[in-house]
Amino acid sequence: MLRFETAGESHGECLVATLTGLPAGIPISLDYLNRQLWRRQQGYGRGGRMKIETDRVHIVSGVRSSQTIGSPIAILLENKDWKNWTDILPVEEKDLNTEKAKPVSRPRPGHADLAGALKYNFADARYILERASARETTARVALGGLAKTFLRQFDIEVLSHVIGVGSVRLQRPAEWGEIVALSERDTVLLGCVDAETEQRMKEVVDHAYRTGDTSGGIFEVVAHGLPPGLGSHATWDSRLDGRLAQAIVSIQAVKGAEIGHAEEGSMAYGSTVQDTIHYKKEERRFYRGSNRAGGLEGGMTNGEDLLVRGFLKPISTLRRPLESVDLTTREPAIAAYERSDVAVVPAAGVIGEAMVALVLAQAFLEKFGGDSLGEVRRNYEGYLEQIRRF
Repeated sequence: MLRFETAGESHGECLVATLTGLPAGIPISLDYLNRQLWRRQQGYGRGGRMKIETDRVHIVSGVRSSQTIGSPIAILLENKDWKNWTDILPVEEKDLNTEKAKPVSRPRPGHADLAGALKYNFADARYILERASARETTARVALGGLAKTFLRQFDIEVLSHVIGVGSVRLQRPAEWGEIVALSERDTVLLGCVDAETEQRMKEVVDHAYRTGDTSGGIFEVVAHGLPPGLGSHATWDSRLDGRLAQAIVSIQAVKGAEIGHAEEGSMAYGSTVQDTIHYKKEERRFYRGSNRAGGLEGGMTNGEDLLVRGFLKPISTLRRPLESVDLTTREPAIAAYERSDVAVVPAAGVIGEAMVALVLAQAFLEKFGGDSLGEVRRNYEGYLEQIRRF
């Protein structure tokens, strides 16, 4: 089974990521993994932290001579900002410099600060903030890069684009070629395939900048080249749509997920929602007349593109802070401010890619198994032949 974990704090010495269960023989490119980390840091509206950090993977186990060897993969990701926090977040109490401490005693509405402080009995929410921070997603993107590399061996690609920032929405479907071209750009504005819509999105972020506010939005993750049959209808926790929804909503600030045209379909009649079934005799394959289901039926992939959307609320740290309460005095106070972003929707899309890729890689290995890439490929090719002969 493919399993992953992350560890580390926002301003700690480093982030740690582990991935267990990848077969041996997968070619690994550090340049490709670092490119994914770079993509996560881009986008109009990012804050000062992105000027400090240049994220790069440091693989310490599980990869040798640019190939996986079947053992757990461990990755370290340096926090360059750590040098400014060594006296604030010491491992040993004797090293604590109280004069430099930066307590968080005025919790931010919408953040983990207060709920976490109550849960762990901390009068200072600093330790909650450090782990709850979206800085943790750097580790997820590194691991997602490994999962994407695995899926690419079978011509499966996972990419994202932005379809909404604030009230501005992309009013047309994005073509796969447009999404691919977007991922290859060396400059990133707001991750939208339509230039005119992207400029209107920028105006939303500009307004947030001017007013000390933040802006949310919607990203869409697309998985292209999937076979039918990943996931299962048999048990509630093996249904792929449920697993994907959990993966997307686990991303910081994401409050909802949509698969296919869920909201639109809920307001329509069934005759206009279901994707009709057809067959191409020359290619010996079934296909759908549309893809409103987003590539999933009955908890399983159906061979169409997988479409998963994440709904990102405006992030909680505001330069114009909201009302709060001081944890020490219990008196009304203005919420704390930490250096932060204004808009992060393109970055959230890249994180969404990582989470979707990890879930799909899990489902792929559950179905096809194998300890080496060659074994998995033989199993997969046998399944494709089975489908062709159906």
